[in-house]
Amino acid sequence: MKKNMIMMAVAAVAAVAMTSCNKSQPQVESASETAKAPSTLKIAYVEVDSIMTQYTFAKEYSDLLQKKSMNIQKTLNAKAQALQAAAANFQQKAQQNAYTQEQAQAIQAGLQRQQADLQALQQRLGNEFQAEQDKYNKALHDSIAHYLTAYNKDKKYSIIFSKSGDNLLYCDKGYDITNEVIAGLNKAYKGHLGDAKK
Repeated sequence: MKKNMIMMAVAAVAAVAMTSCNKSQPQVESASETAKAPSTLKIAYVEVDSIMTQYTFAKEYSDLLQKKSMNIQKTLNAKAQALQAAAANFQQKAQQNAYTQEQAQAIQAGLQRQQADLQALQQRLGNEFQAEQDKYNKALHDSIAHYLTAYNKDKKYSIIFSKSGDNLLYCDKGYDITNEVIAGLNKAYKGHLGDAKK
């Protein structure tokens, strides 16, 4: 009896599963039949990597950020080396008993303050650099978006994709407007960051 009850329960679950599968299948088909792309869809794509290497604004800002990063690193390295040298000097003299206990404590406290100052400087410079990068990314995005808005008044694209690496699985080269967009961006770009930031 118990065995029959289990068999009936299994049969009931299977029947429910079968009917729910049968019900959902036609709904999927009907949804795919109604979701048709409009026949007038006009699309294009732009290679972002090419913009980064060929758009004058992007190249200038990238160079600027690289120089700023190198300067930050040089500053932090110099201060870290000076602190390391001072700590090594203190350690050597402390082993030679060159300091009284009060002097050693005062020097040690000074070294700890320098360490804290260096960490604070590293944090501050890192935040400033991040803010500069964010500003650049926004300016680059705004520059491209502004240009494409003007560019698309004549072209009438429905969608312009950004292609970076292999984020689009397949792209027909006929839809690639990268060179045209880069030429237009460079023509529209009036500034020169190198002179402006010196």
